[in-house]
Amino acid sequence: MNATTTSSDPKTARVAVVGSLNMDVVLTLARVPAAGETVAADDLNYLPGGKGGNQAVACARHGAQVSLFGSVGADHHGQTLKSALQADGVSVEHVSEHAGVPTGTAVIMVEPDGQNRICVVPGANAGLVLPEAALQAVLAQSDYLVLQFETPVAVVQQALQVAQKAGCPVVLNPSPVREVPDAWWPWIHTLVVNEHEAAAFTGMPIESPQAAEQAARALLARGVQQVVVTLGAQGAVAVEQGAASFHPAPVVSVVDTTAAGDTFLGAMVTRLAEGSALADAVPWAIRAASLCIGKAGAQPSIPTREQVQA
Repeated sequence: MNATTTSSDPKTARVAVVGSLNMDVVLTLARVPAAGETVAADDLNYLPGGKGGNQAVACARHGAQVSLFGSVGADHHGQTLKSALQADGVSVEHVSEHAGVPTGTAVIMVEPDGQNRICVVPGANAGLVLPEAALQAVLAQSDYLVLQFETPVAVVQQALQVAQKAGCPVVLNPSPVREVPDAWWPWIHTLVVNEHEAAAFTGMPIESPQAAEQAARALLARGVQQVVVTLGAQGAVAVEQGAASFHPAPVVSVVDTTAAGDTFLGAMVTRLAEGSALADAVPWAIRAASLCIGKAGAQPSIPTREQVQA
């Protein structure tokens, strides 16, 4: 095992996140309605979310210093999201407010088995404008830049290009899945995809860890340095040049799978930034995600480093 992962005093991870901020409207119900049908929900909650916000919180709760670049509306939801991030120690200096545009919203329907269905209204996320000089200054001091696909394509490309100039490695979670331009692949240090995203990018059905490894190697061939394919209850496969490892997930009770992937990514990135090897960071991240799915909500369910350690 990498010696840095057992240190009682790991170096402080510094992570920048460019991504979405949403207020999650969470409906708990016995089953989702069929077309034209109305069903009664058991509960309704408003909870902080958005992939960018979730991943920033996951990094912060694992001890990273996090700077978030995002956008909210000049409304109550926007203020609530910023306050929640600040309570977790996330810097919101570069979270802009846009008058006349609502904060992003996600309506999440959660069934008794923990599976969910999500509909996202981008709102202010669609109008995100990156302050390039500020981003470059932050990236010059960061171990990693984390990106997802809940912000405009132009913003993701701009962030990738700034990271290249700053010499900051990029972790990309291409969710929700959409086409990745060929020029982007070599700019990505670590690609984190679930089995559906891996299949979409490679055309390979992902039905086993072996198939996941094969798909990951196909993605490595495009220029990515390391690839992690998450497989839900099965665990995850980590592949880099010359090495591949499968890490099973513990069997746990599922309450809500919302933010499980974001928790995984944040925990993994923080450990990588502290100096852990990929094969050591991934099982830690699986444990974090396993705790996440045992609680309801997005950010409220993200565990701390101490909870994962315990």
